[in-house]
Amino acid sequence: MDHKIVLASGSPRRRELMDLVHADYIVIPSDKEEDMSGHNPSTIVERLSAMKANDVAEKVINKIAEGSLSSDYLSSVVIGCDTVVAYEGKVLGKPRDEAQAFEMIRDFAGKSHHVHTGVCLVVIENGIIAKTVNYSVSTAVKVSEMTDDEIRDYIATGETLDKAGAYAIQGRFCPYIESIEGDYYNIVGYPVSSIYHELQKLGIRLFGKL
Repeated sequence: MDHKIVLASGSPRRRELMDLVHADYIVIPSDKEEDMSGHNPSTIVERLSAMKANDVAEKVINKIAEGSLSSDYLSSVVIGCDTVVAYEGKVLGKPRDEAQAFEMIRDFAGKSHHVHTGVCLVVIENGIIAKTVNYSVSTAVKVSEMTDDEIRDYIATGETLDKAGAYAIQGRFCPYIESIEGDYYNIVGYPVSSIYHELQKLGIRLFGKL
């Protein structure tokens, strides 16, 4: 049986990656407030991704019941993700303002940090939650030395405020990425390779033939 795919995220980067592999999906974002408490970044992102995916799974079930979503989604999978940056014991989410973005980037410029993305796959069968898979992926990132002017110029691009760690590796920050170890797409916030293989284990196709 084919499962419909629901992306529990309004992130344009995650949608771009789904579109890149020609996935057939709909977007239903979660409106749950993020709780960044805790010290272990893997635990934090796993908890947040599970919160989002389960919230959207309940929305899917309710929408089917009220008739605003096709009964085709009685068999579906909800994909939830959440990403943070961790540096020297500090967990960095999205900066609250440009001043905090400056402090984040200045802290890890010239050094290595890790990007952690939590993934939660909630499988719905016959209109009920049948299985949940929850895990996280980590990638190491080395950023080159940056002057204060370079950091300010980057912040002026407007890319920082909606990004964990205050930068977009696929955007104007790319000249400052010295090296990475692990999945590049995990840094973007959507480890598509691991998601693809985890769905395969569940017998679910992320996309058709390319």
